[in-house]
Amino acid sequence: MDIEIIEIRDHLSRFPPFDGLPEDVLSEVARQVEISYFKAGTDILLFNQDIQFLHYVRSGAVDVFRRNGELYNRLTEGDIFGHFGLLRNHKVRFPARAIEDSLIYFIPSSLFDRLCEEHETFADFVEAEGQSRLKSAVDSQSKAGELMQIKVRKLISRLPIMVPAHTSVKDAASVMTAENVSSLVIVDSMAAVDGTGTLPAAGPGAGIMVGIVTDRDFRTRVVAEGLAPDTPISQVMSPNPITVQAEDSVFDTMLCMLRNNIHHLPVIQRKRPIGLINLTDIIRFESQSSLYLVSNIFNKQDVAGLQSLLPDIRATFVRMANDEATAHMIGSTMAGIGRGFSQRLLELAEAELGPPPVPYCYLALGSMARDEQLVVTDQDNALILDDSFDPELHDAYFLKLATFVSDGLAACGYTYCKGGIMATNPKWRQPLKVWKQYFTQWIDRPNPETLLNSSIFFDLDSVYGEADLAETLKDLLASKASTSEPFLAALARNALNRTPPLGFFRTFVMEQDGEHKNIINLKGRGTAPLTDLIRVHSLACGSKAQNSFERLDAVATTRLMPPEAITRLRYALEFLSMVRIRHQGREIEQGREPNNYIQPETIPAADRHNLKEAFQVLSNAQKFLRYRYPSLQSMRTL
Repeated sequence: MDIEIIEIRDHLSRFPPFDGLPEDVLSEVARQVEISYFKAGTDILLFNQDIQFLHYVRSGAVDVFRRNGELYNRLTEGDIFGHFGLLRNHKVRFPARAIEDSLIYFIPSSLFDRLCEEHETFADFVEAEGQSRLKSAVDSQSKAGELMQIKVRKLISRLPIMVPAHTSVKDAASVMTAENVSSLVIVDSMAAVDGTGTLPAAGPGAGIMVGIVTDRDFRTRVVAEGLAPDTPISQVMSPNPITVQAEDSVFDTMLCMLRNNIHHLPVIQRKRPIGLINLTDIIRFESQSSLYLVSNIFNKQDVAGLQSLLPDIRATFVRMANDEATAHMIGSTMAGIGRGFSQRLLELAEAELGPPPVPYCYLALGSMARDEQLVVTDQDNALILDDSFDPELHDAYFLKLATFVSDGLAACGYTYCKGGIMATNPKWRQPLKVWKQYFTQWIDRPNPETLLNSSIFFDLDSVYGEADLAETLKDLLASKASTSEPFLAALARNALNRTPPLGFFRTFVMEQDGEHKNIINLKGRGTAPLTDLIRVHSLACGSKAQNSFERLDAVATTRLMPPEAITRLRYALEFLSMVRIRHQGREIEQGREPNNYIQPETIPAADRHNLKEAFQVLSNAQKFLRYRYPSLQSMRTL
């Protein structure tokens, strides 16, 4: 084969949509390529002229315009143009002009048509515009997305076994043995019992669910406590159990188990239990063993035991990344694991220190609160204490508790926060009334320090203790922030400090300083600024949602943003997160410490192309934020 043909073929093979074609097909394309040279400033395509070739940028740079002269796209090496005209009526839709001396490959329309007919990935790429390609890339990488679609009712294999609350523990145990089940639903005593001693599963007389009891409850609450056989089951049941709805997804059910460390969940339809889902049911659909890992966390009796699970955390993360679970699923799962460590450490701390002197709530902040945690993470946490808290009487206890948990998390791979955002810092270990003052002051009088605090503490979630304390703060934040335009404008200004790494010619702009030179920081220049601007819109609409995807859902119910802009943000966040996740997974597999830094030339050409599209979405969203808060244009440094 001619050396020039080989060179053309090899170059095409590096860029989409040619990178997915077989080698013999690529060779045929290379043989039919015609080459033209255009000086800077030369028109390549004019609007509505006939077009008979797909154009491929071998070198140089090309501007593509809308018919009104507005810049539509800026193309560089490996990009294609002219395909929209070929797909319609062979008339140019988007004029093109060389802005640098450029070498262009011309591929005949007859060959283009055949490639579209015979190669689905090629056709999908050329038929989609930029944002649609990003959507296709996200959709195609989510094989595990079926967990988001399957309804939990599909997992129910039998109706629940129920007994009335006055049933004795002996009779309840007999029913469990006869029915070969590991749990019972407990209902009020008003329902009629059938001849077998059990209740009908639904319909009139089924009663209202008041609790649940499991094999474990019998071990820990009946046998271990030496209760009499005639003790009413209502005395040992777990009252008002957490439930899921029949139409909830398997993923939501799995996440509920992760967040609450429970192995049995009643499934409710029309306010009546229709089944019980247990750990084994979910494991059949969830191959990463994250639920087993959380179960193991709560079986460990000391910090050393918890620390031994660190390899399992990373193995779970790598398996999920390799199985192409969604970023939302991976982030939620890793946050659930992180919560499990925090909860177990708090249990161990209370066992060592004794019961707390006043009620408290242990808060997760940042990525754990948003269910967006990965393996490269530090610990951000705080304590809300009951307003009866007296520092002289009580703070020594809570300092010891916070230190025990913080040291334990560090031992388990959750590094100390360099900024001191931990409950060991007395500033972040305060009664509810002080936290209310913090939040009110940050919103009423924003400055650089309080805006930084807002970006951390306004992503908060209860991990352990009195969850109502956290909910009170969420209520305050949702109501107050949404009505404070100056605060939202200041927070928006803060969200624009980090820009995406795209240059004027849509080329990547690399970091040039420090140890991470000539790289792209996927978190600092991608997912973090996206998260920041989504938070602004979410607070503006008064949402209490924490997860970025759920915040976008909340914004979508308002008129704060155009629907298509919300959709683009969703796909951009998912794609940037998945590139970051896959990078960290590869680093772990290769025995290196995972990080957030990539070298663009080391990732597939298709990913590089979609990275540009995702970064462009971020850039456009930041422009919209400036439009949404026009006072940004005149704001001075706070």
